[in-house]
Amino acid sequence: MQTDNVESDAEHGRYKLPALLALSEVASSLSTGADIDALLGRYLSTMMRIAGATAGTVRLLTADGGHLRLVRALGLPAEALQHEQIVPLECGACGDAVLRDIEVCSGALERCAEAARHGFFRDCAELHAVPLRHRGEIVGVFNLFLRRADSVPEDVRLLFGAIGEHLGMALENARLSRENARITLMNERQMLAGQVHDSLAQTLAYARMRAGALQRAREEGDAALEERHLSELQTALDAAYAELRALIGNFRKPINPRGLLAALRDAIDEFRARSGAQVEFEDRVLDLDLTPEQEVQVFHIIHEALANAERHAAARHVRIIVDRAAGRHSVLIEDDGAGFDAGSSAAPGHFGLAIMRERAAKLGGELTVDATRGGGTRLRLSFPEQP
Repeated sequence: MQTDNVESDAEHGRYKLPALLALSEVASSLSTGADIDALLGRYLSTMMRIAGATAGTVRLLTADGGHLRLVRALGLPAEALQHEQIVPLECGACGDAVLRDIEVCSGALERCAEAARHGFFRDCAELHAVPLRHRGEIVGVFNLFLRRADSVPEDVRLLFGAIGEHLGMALENARLSRENARITLMNERQMLAGQVHDSLAQTLAYARMRAGALQRAREEGDAALEERHLSELQTALDAAYAELRALIGNFRKPINPRGLLAALRDAIDEFRARSGAQVEFEDRVLDLDLTPEQEVQVFHIIHEALANAERHAAARHVRIIVDRAAGRHSVLIEDDGAGFDAGSSAAPGHFGLAIMRERAAKLGGELTVDATRGGGTRLRLSFPEQP
């Protein structure tokens, strides 16, 4: 009898350890940003092995709440997968698990066989459907298909619920990450549109006005006025071409993978070579701990400030200071250029300034612009360490 107990304990341990490892992997992925598709593949492979399952799937609720969408599958024949991509919520055990919020163990797989139009499901004796939850809400279900009924140890089944909770959280985090990426992309497009309006669109509008004036001067036979408008039109077109090239270069160039400070040094070197201006760059932080989103916003603010110093202020000297104190990051940019009235709608870079302030707001901070004693421009960006 004692030998039987030892063998039974060893058998339970053989099942429990891989299950606990699978649970640990799902939990650790929540903080490491692991690839969700690879995670699901390893998870299903592990659970199929310890449960003795022939196949496994993970499905998520669709936006309408009435269907389940297949996001990962192992062991299912390719022919069956064609009909398993989207299934109605009321199709069988999967829907029951979601609607009733309980684990469902069923031996009736006729609906699966009919829906998939494949004999694979008729050869399965048992299906386990476990709901995936996130903050009390059902987000999907995972399934295990077994050839033998009652073959899953109770210890392993007890872990199904815990794994379902963690897996649901990992899937929801992946969804939120994709949603944030889409929002960021949309915001960047809006800012790109604003910068095009600020520079290229206004220059082309001016060129169009000069073209109309040129046409009128030609009709009136005023050669001197015609020559002047022609020169103005040529200047506007040259400016538009230069602005277009600058915009393309700005948005085509990726930020340095080594981080914000390395990207700033690259941008400053390019600015020096292009404008001939002197630049003092003082890094008082040495190690900026920013998220990639924060780095992008800060980089574009400084890049736009340098562009304004070159295009509008004709600055010959620029000073940039990056600092951190009292729980806030700060960036100071000063130049000795012509300066401008930041409150005037006619000021050069007016829309660019609005875009920089939008970026500062995304950082949870603020951006101020004022004149220096010498008549140049001083720009201050301040934002909290935690976004």
